[in-house]
Amino acid sequence: MAGVLALAGCAKDSGNTGGDAAAPADQGAQGCVTAPKPPAAAPAGESKAQDSEKVDASKLKVGLAYDVGGRGDASFNDAAAAGADKAKAELGVPEISESTATGTESEDSKQQRLNQLASEGFNPIIAVGFAYADSIKAVAPKFPDTKFAIVDDDSVQAPNVTPLVFAEEQGSFLAGVAAVYKSKSCHVGFVGGVDTPLIQKFEAGFLQGVKAASSKAKIEDEYLTPAGDISGFNDPGKGNIKAAAQINKGADVIYHAAGASGKGVFEAAKSSGKALAIGVDSDQYNQKTVENAKDVIITSMIKRVDVAVFDFIKAVAKGDTSTLPKRFDLKVDGVGYATSGGKVDDIKDVLDGYKAQIVSGAITVSDKPQK
Repeated sequence: MAGVLALAGCAKDSGNTGGDAAAPADQGAQGCVTAPKPPAAAPAGESKAQDSEKVDASKLKVGLAYDVGGRGDASFNDAAAAGADKAKAELGVPEISESTATGTESEDSKQQRLNQLASEGFNPIIAVGFAYADSIKAVAPKFPDTKFAIVDDDSVQAPNVTPLVFAEEQGSFLAGVAAVYKSKSCHVGFVGGVDTPLIQKFEAGFLQGVKAASSKAKIEDEYLTPAGDISGFNDPGKGNIKAAAQINKGADVIYHAAGASGKGVFEAAKSSGKALAIGVDSDQYNQKTVENAKDVIITSMIKRVDVAVFDFIKAVAKGDTSTLPKRFDLKVDGVGYATSGGKVDDIKDVLDGYKAQIVSGAITVSDKPQK
């Protein structure tokens, strides 16, 4: 009740006296939220009819080249795997070959992986992660009849290469808002895997979302490894240590963008007995490999790599990749937030209100951290 009165008071001071300005009864943020509740999102229009066109992918052999962590990382790579699995089940893809990068492998090893897949007749081939950019650039011209896609990179300009890129900053903005509304200490944290321009997009959106909801929230903001050291995506121990340090400083909601290292972030939150966590890429509440910590996962910033991979395979089967979105953003539900577990049901109207403002252009989310 104190949370309701605190937010209602903030809304009144801001000139918004509408009844919808009150916070959810279990907000617990102790007055952390200082911004008026966003306008309610307009009712969703009639959904577009499902594409009922039968697509036959039975002649495709799909190659998946994973980034570090591979299938089972409960995050980025698992999302790609889910898209390929769906293509196999629904489109009839008969064969999928998967291989995974190691944390210390050379550029030659990446090129060899792609070369081998292409030489063995796999088509299309999907490189999961920006770390494959140079390899795709080198290998794709050698196999002009093979369709390649690369997730998280649009630097390769080639007729047989399709970029699958996302507006991570937009989804992360909503994660920042959720963190403020669920924090009891008005103190939240971000743990990035590797300090790269890509992960800075997650960081940027999260910081902006936190600040949009609260002018007084304190933020811990750290990376596991610097650019060039990709071990930060596959080091749960380091993730645990970094998150525990943030919790000890007072942060009680931690958002990670650290791949498989996020398992350690969840474990730190659970073992603390006082912190919550926000997952990334996949709906991590439902991931088996982090099931022991699901009770502290309030939501995840969903990056629909699964949708992008499935849609790419489908487009290749149809013989036309030009219809794919240039960027998978909030407008096309390429990013979003998870509701599994019901832990953000009470603030869904708030999150959807901010989402509507981003989609309409009323809020522009930066992809560069503003600290």
